[in-house]
Order: sequence, then structure tokens, then C-alpha cells
Amino acid sequence: MNRNRGLLTAAVPLLLLGACAQPGAAGDTTPGAPVVESTTASADPQVALRVEYRGGFVPAEFIPSRLPRFIAYADGRLLSEGPVPLIYPGKALPNVQEVRVGPERVRELIAEAVAAGVKTGADFGMPGVADAPSTRIAVVTAGGEQVVEVMALNEARPDDGALTKEQNAARKRLAGFLGELDSAFTGSAPKRYQPERVAVLAQPYQDTGDGLGGDPVRWPGPELPGGYLNEQLKINCLTVEGTAKDAVWAAADKANERTPWESAGKKWQVRFRPLLPEETGCDSLLRQA
Repeated sequence: MNRNRGLLTAAVPLLLLGACAQPGAAGDTTPGAPVVESTTASADPQVALRVEYRGGFVPAEFIPSRLPRFIAYADGRLLSEGPVPLIYPGKALPNVQEVRVGPERVRELIAEAVAAGVKTGADFGMPGVADAPSTRIAVVTAGGEQVVEVMALNEARPDDGALTKEQNAARKRLAGFLGELDSAFTGSAPKRYQPERVAVLAQPYQDTGDGLGGDPVRWPGPELPGGYLNEQLKINCLTVEGTAKDAVWAAADKANERTPWESAGKKWQVRFRPLLPEETGCDSLLRQA
């Protein structure tokens, strides 16, 4: 089992291209059209603490669907991706979990993050490690947002000659804090997160001939593929919500990552990205580019 599904992709052929927006008309969902959505949402939940991976040797088509390692909201909700089976192909739906700890505990987590070194401008050095992701941590404090981005936090060796004793100590404190976050989350009886909206990222299906995807499944939602999220990589995206989301979610829960989906007379490879409380649609995924 592995707590972060995003890191399991390292064994896949690698690309280092990010997703980019293309200008276009709102509501256009034809292939090649850009993603410009105007989804009505409730008041944006305030993100108090966010831990996420950036960069690294990750296939470009996986980047838009990458989830934060951990996210806390001011109202006391915590979200994190839970364990996933080390199987191939993996399940179609990521295992996003949720716990509720209350606003006071979130304020404590913010204080603990700052004490562990999450302060804008903090020096964590640059280790001699290639192609590793950076860990970005942002917290909202009374004095404003504090952000650090640490390269190869988990991959750098303690004897790395590019790091000073002080930088190694700072890295150790920060890694310890992240470990405590994981322990606090798993110790709070997390439940499966039920999103209000799901982003569906579709690409033309490529049959590798191994049969691991199984038989084609009729797509139960709005016609695929949606508008372009990244034209260069031919990644399309549409957002489903309400009864359409429920139908898509139920079907995806029985599928794997290689399942071929049939829609509009074609087969599609689909990645499912549950949208977080503050995310409104496909355009929200562009921040990860």
C-alpha cells in the first residue's frame, strides 16, 4: 500500500510537459475547443494548509489530475489521498479521504507548520538530486500566507555535500511535521470523500493489446471528450455534477485506469479527478501546470 498515489506513476514512460489553457468560448465542449467553464459554486471554502508535490519525473498527462498530499480547511475539514493497492492497472477512482477535526485543531496545525519551518524565505537548500519532485507547503496565518517549496525533501541524503548542517536540520523538522500530519489523519477514522463535482479528463483510447482494460464500457455521462485542457497533449476535460456525477461515479467505481469508455462512437481513456471543495471545474486544475 502507498499513501500517495501520485508517486506511483514514476514507472510509466515519462514526459515533463505541463497543462496550459487555451482561449475560447465558454460552454464549447467540442474536441479542440478550450476549457472555459462558468460553474456556479457556493462560497469558496478557505484553505488553511495545503501540502502538494510539484514537478518531478511524472507523465505530463497525469499532472492535471494530481491531488494534494494533504489539505486543511478553516472549518475543520481535512482531505488526503489514502492508501491504494499496488496493482496494475489501478482503480479508476482515487482514494480521497476526509476527516473532521474542528477549526481549533486546524489552527493548531497551522502553528505546528510554522514551528516546523513553514515561513516564506526559509532556507532548505538545493540537494544534488535530479528529477525528484518538490514539496510545496502553504499555510494561512494571521500575518499572511507563508509558503515554502523544498526540492527532494524525501529523496536527499543526509550526507549530501550540497546541503549544510542547518539545511539538513530544517529538512528533518519539516519531514517530521509531514509525518505527524499523516499520523493525525489516519488516526482520525477517515471516511471516503464524496465530491459535489468530478473533473473527467479524456484522451483517445490507445489499445496496447494486453486486454488489461477489459471490455469497453458505455459512458454514462455527458458526451466525451469535453473541451481542451491541454491541446498539445490532446487532453480534454469536462465537469460532471448532480445526477450526471452520480452516474459517472458509480460506473467509475467498478472500472480501472485502463478501462475503455465508449462515447460519441469512439473509445476514450479517462482519468477521474474528484474536485476539492474550493474547486469549481476543469479550469481549477490549471493551477497545477
